[in-house]
Amino acid sequence: MATTVTYHKEEIWELLENITDPEIPVLNIVEMGIVRSVEIQDEKVVVKITPTYSGCPAMSAIQKEINKTLKEKGIKSFEVKKDFSKTWTTDWMTGEARQKLKDYGIAPPGKTSSGDNVLKELKKTKIIPCPYCESLNTELQSEFGSTPCKSQYYCNDCQEPFEHFKCI
Repeated sequence: MATTVTYHKEEIWELLENITDPEIPVLNIVEMGIVRSVEIQDEKVVVKITPTYSGCPAMSAIQKEINKTLKEKGIKSFEVKKDFSKTWTTDWMTGEARQKLKDYGIAPPGKTSSGDNVLKELKKTKIIPCPYCESLNTELQSEFGSTPCKSQYYCNDCQEPFEHFKCI
């Protein structure tokens, strides 16, 4: 008689927290808001993910890593679905993810929805605080950094280049 392994949603969420974004390895896919839901339907695990933007090349790698992780944990019946019902936004990132970005040297995005009016004004003028010295004396070097979701800036005070994770 075959043994059925039962998993709880919380256990699946914990497994997914161990999968990092291939383009930003200090962040996992849960704290980035890429994983939208985990459901267990008739002993089948269904994980819904939303791309950070429609052409994100990392999504294929993320989906493969989810498949690999679930298989390695003995989960035989699962499906990873891309969910486009809502557009991903940087508002889905956790506060911890924003801090990790800053600690890694990438200026984190501000909130796109209601919130800090100062950040909204800075976004309009494209003044992005330096993640190293927090100076506002920064300038945009390129709309695109190492990936399309980041832009390249330079701090005139500490003289360090840095990337900014764009608000989407």
